[in-house]
Amino acid sequence: MKLPHRRQFLHLAAGAAALPALSGHGWAQAYPSKPVRIVFGLAPGSAGDIVARLIGQWLSERFGQQFVVENRVGAGGILAAEAVVSAPPDGYMLLACGSPDIINATLNDKLNYVFLHDIAPVAGIARGPHVLVVHPSFPAKTVPEFIAYAKANPGKVAFGSAGIGTMAHMAPELFKVMAGVDLVHVPYRGLAPALTDLIGGQLQAIFATTPPAIEYIRSGKLRALAVTSAMRSEALPDLPTIGEFLPRYEATFLVGLGAPKNTSAKIINKLNNEINAGLVDPKIKARIADFGAIPFVISPGDFAKFIADETEKWAKVIRAAGIKAG
Repeated sequence: MKLPHRRQFLHLAAGAAALPALSGHGWAQAYPSKPVRIVFGLAPGSAGDIVARLIGQWLSERFGQQFVVENRVGAGGILAAEAVVSAPPDGYMLLACGSPDIINATLNDKLNYVFLHDIAPVAGIARGPHVLVVHPSFPAKTVPEFIAYAKANPGKVAFGSAGIGTMAHMAPELFKVMAGVDLVHVPYRGLAPALTDLIGGQLQAIFATTPPAIEYIRSGKLRALAVTSAMRSEALPDLPTIGEFLPRYEATFLVGLGAPKNTSAKIINKLNNEINAGLVDPKIKARIADFGAIPFVISPGDFAKFIADETEKWAKVIRAAGIKAG
């Protein structure tokens, strides 16, 4: 057998060494070549679920491949995160992630993954406020009056939530710390039954997500005192923010996309660019506004920093309040 000359050999060797990089580049450029699953850990019909489906439809149209939302409900979003953490890092299984994942990182000390390290941030989708609502018979009509009443009646003001560790639980816990009041937490299996009990007078307050609360506010069944975001909500423009009375108070729900760690940066950037393009589309902006939220346009790097900052913030609240997983 005739052996190749040294120059030919070196040329062949260099070409072989470059093959993985070239094929990887080509693979990323071809992404997606089959349907993509977006796993979401809460029930269908929630604001986060609807927003995830909205951006999934946008990506389907942009890429010509289906981006299908799959609900894996259980353990406050942990089952969904576990599925994505253990998936191949090829961009074909993504996590619709956000506030529950950030809170679970501290609240649950038995996780078999580390959210900050095992999920690569891809893109933000939306952020939105909760709204502090009370029964119409409740004596307080403003946030200062609410604080004054709670201080005068320690342990007698009960607030409902969608469960331990949900943002409807954490937002009032932050409020308690910053306002120096003693409120009683009553967890429910979802926000709907909590709102029913508030309307029935069994509770005094709820820090509710905007979509389910708006119809009750407009019909007069509930009284809204303030929103929890840093800026006033376009959906409820006449309502003040809690931060107008408690400086630096902010508690918003977040929905974004994550991928398994080690997913190609080319795939992550490709998704980020298309999602950010969608978030400035007037139709998508209007749909997000319907939920009292705003588009969250952000780079993968800045999204990673945002998640780290939010994790630290809520970890302090969880520890200060002594909250334990249910």
